[in-house]
Amino acid sequence: MSGGLHLRHDPAGWIEIGTCADRPLWRYVYRPGTPANEAPRPYAHPVYSIDGDVMTNFRPNDHPWHHGLSLTMTRVDGVNFWGGPSYRAEDGYQWREDQGVQRHREWRELTAGRMEERVDWEVGVSGRVLMEERRELMTTVSAGGWGLRWTSELRNVTAGALTLGNYEASAGLVGSHYTGLQFRGARDLLDEHGDGVVGMRSLAGEGEAAVHGGMASRMEWSCQHDGSLRRTRICFESGEGPIPWFVRAKNPLAAWAFHREHEVILPPGERLRLDHRLTFFSI
Repeated sequence: MSGGLHLRHDPAGWIEIGTCADRPLWRYVYRPGTPANEAPRPYAHPVYSIDGDVMTNFRPNDHPWHHGLSLTMTRVDGVNFWGGPSYRAEDGYQWREDQGVQRHREWRELTAGRMEERVDWEVGVSGRVLMEERRELMTTVSAGGWGLRWTSELRNVTAGALTLGNYEASAGLVGSHYTGLQFRGARDLLDEHGDGVVGMRSLAGEGEAAVHGGMASRMEWSCQHDGSLRRTRICFESGEGPIPWFVRAKNPLAAWAFHREHEVILPPGERLRLDHRLTFFSI
């Protein structure tokens, strides 16, 4: 127990963090059973609001390779860690045997407030390790909400430079700069009933057209839940400064896209640090 939180650990491969009032906040599945063509990786689902409404979607029928809240990369030296079909300029989106897999290796700390995990990023068909990740997951509860901070430090463990790409930077598909930590939201985030409180916004403006690709260190997305009619505001923050957010309103998705027009080169032995924060508030 830590800071008003408790941890439940099932050796089958998942952990649940909740409040001392026995209200679950989120579940983390670190040994997933997802198909190989979905780029298997540890994921958080379900993630709840402080009031108990489900905020994430797992394997939605439109994109089953979207796994709740999970860290992804579109391309690492041509390996697809996002899942699903891969895009190439010459023939578009096609199913290819190029998906990667993220494999849990060990827990270095396991408390309700802080979990530290080691994860290997592997080529799916060969098992060759490209990157070793130190992942830290920290949970806090405050008045009217709760927060999750997900930080990742990824080290290139190969003998050569790794090219980290997305389909805008690597293949010229404008607007398709999705990569990084991915939040696939519940259908409750779909809302068109004209309520001014509901919707997404950032310093770049309001609505999908303004937020998508707009440079900001923070964005917000507010919704009203079916059934309970409660409302939740999600605050997404980048601890590394402004980034070009990737968002989709119709199949609710927000990704911390850490780059857009240019590929990122990670030299051998070098590290990439990513710092993500989510806070769920009742409104």
